Amino acid sequence: MLPWLLETLRKFPEIAVMLTLLLGFAVGKLRIKGFTLGTVTGVLLVGILIGSWHIDIPGETKSIFFLFFLFCTGYGIGPQFFAGLKKDGLPIALFSFIVCCSSLLMCWGISSLLHLETGTTAGLMSGANTCSAIIGVASNTINELKLSDDEKNTLINQIPVAYAVTYIFGTAGTSWFLSVVGPWFMSGSREKLIAETRELEAKVTDPAAEGEENITNAYDHVAFRAYLVSTELTGSNGRSVGEIEQIFHEKKRGLYILRVRNEGKVKEADRDYIVKPGDIIAVGGQRSAAIATESLLGKEVADAELLNFPVQTVSVIISNKAAWNKPLRSFMKHPEFHGISMRKLTRSGIEMPINGGTVLRKGDVVELVGIQEELQKAVNVLGYKESGGMETDIIYLSLGIVIGTLVGSLSVSIGNVPVELSTSGGALIAGLFFGWLRGAYPRFGYIPPASQWVLTKLGLHIFIAIVGLTASEGFLQGLKTEGLTLFLAGVVLSLSPMVLALFLSKYVFKFHPAIGLGACAGAHDESAPLLAVQDAINSKVPALGYTVAYAVANITLTTSGVIIVLLMHHG
Repeated sequence: MLPWLLETLRKFPEIAVMLTLLLGFAVGKLRIKGFTLGTVTGVLLVGILIGSWHIDIPGETKSIFFLFFLFCTGYGIGPQFFAGLKKDGLPIALFSFIVCCSSLLMCWGISSLLHLETGTTAGLMSGANTCSAIIGVASNTINELKLSDDEKNTLINQIPVAYAVTYIFGTAGTSWFLSVVGPWFMSGSREKLIAETRELEAKVTDPAAEGEENITNAYDHVAFRAYLVSTELTGSNGRSVGEIEQIFHEKKRGLYILRVRNEGKVKEADRDYIVKPGDIIAVGGQRSAAIATESLLGKEVADAELLNFPVQTVSVIISNKAAWNKPLRSFMKHPEFHGISMRKLTRSGIEMPINGGTVLRKGDVVELVGIQEELQKAVNVLGYKESGGMETDIIYLSLGIVIGTLVGSLSVSIGNVPVELSTSGGALIAGLFFGWLRGAYPRFGYIPPASQWVLTKLGLHIFIAIVGLTASEGFLQGLKTEGLTLFLAGVVLSLSPMVLALFLSKYVFKFHPAIGLGACAGAHDESAPLLAVQDAINSKVPALGYTVAYAVANITLTTSGVIIVLLMHHG
């Protein structure tokens, strides 16, 4: 059985790649006492194991998948990357850039001190910073060096060894550090940070200073209910819908009257319609607001006909300039938002806290829910409704990769050193630009989130699988000779930039502690520390500092894969 399997895998290497993905994902997702290897490391290690059977994989194959990964990575973070270069996002962008540059310089210093080779240094930089893209970018750069094929292969095969040794602490160690040490450093204790975060949440949520209502958070579900109104709500002579809704707003309840049953007949309710005692009203808004206002609304009744109206949920890309940099509370009294609730806000795939003070950014995606005929009015205020569907704009995707790789293949000389973006760097930059372009002009270039996920995940993991399959021969020897040294170097390189990040956040940039911790997680190019911090303080506020820092770190660290190879080779 085993000889047949080995012969089959050698004859059909595509089966070996798929088997590596299958077993690698299974191993990477195993959870032991809350700890997982992660799918990238799982696929790499399984690939190295299967690659020990001497399976020949064409090297060019992995480059194609890596281009998909890089372009879609840039496409997803493009709007936030360019937003971070503007005035309001510049402090966090600059913060992230400084932290990433410090990591690059420290990696160069550690490697020079320990006399590590170029490939090992690139793998150290990749694993300690949990930036898998460095593996591909550094490999492509090594391939451009004036070395023999054997020398290139030796250096490239060193990369996954260092990555595998340093990645686990790069993820788990920094998650622990930012969630345990971070709150102590920023505020003195976790409890004090929680209190400070609650104060910030109250500040951005409480609209008393502006006389505006609160938006309840995203965990409250939108509800539509029917109530037999009481005299307390309408008075003995009745009140207009507008007057009743003003009462709701004064009580900080985001509720709207959508329809009325009067004398047995269902009628549409404009703001001037007079609601009288004994009428039944259909109320829409946040479920928590309806529950909190029940004593005023009256007795809830089951009226299927009154509540029988079409309700839709739509996702809107924030593309209208008038909506940029505006807090959510500014839309709640907008006449075009009558009967509309906000359910979810995402930025670069990260869910943001929905508070009155949360500011909308260009390229954000807001999920709105409301009656069908009213939704389009709100959509027009914010931007462009996502077309939805499953079809990817293949022309846009391919055009971006072609342009990016052509630009990346161009070479210029600085002194005697030839420098080029490389095709991988070009694909990433093209993804950034085409992602930004899609955010500015969302009528074309649609790549559904599901497609982005598949192209990003599959592109990276197939690339890593092939790296593991082709790097197996020298892995165990490299691990044996440099394993402990690499691990300790990885600990230093993972934590030192985070120590600097905490110092800069608190004393130089003076971010709010919770937002600062989110920025620190973003500067590490990893969502695991963000989730750990959010869990530690039970708040989504750190996400406000994460997205711009992550976008800048992703580009800076990926580019460092080129720089670190050139520094080590020509240094």
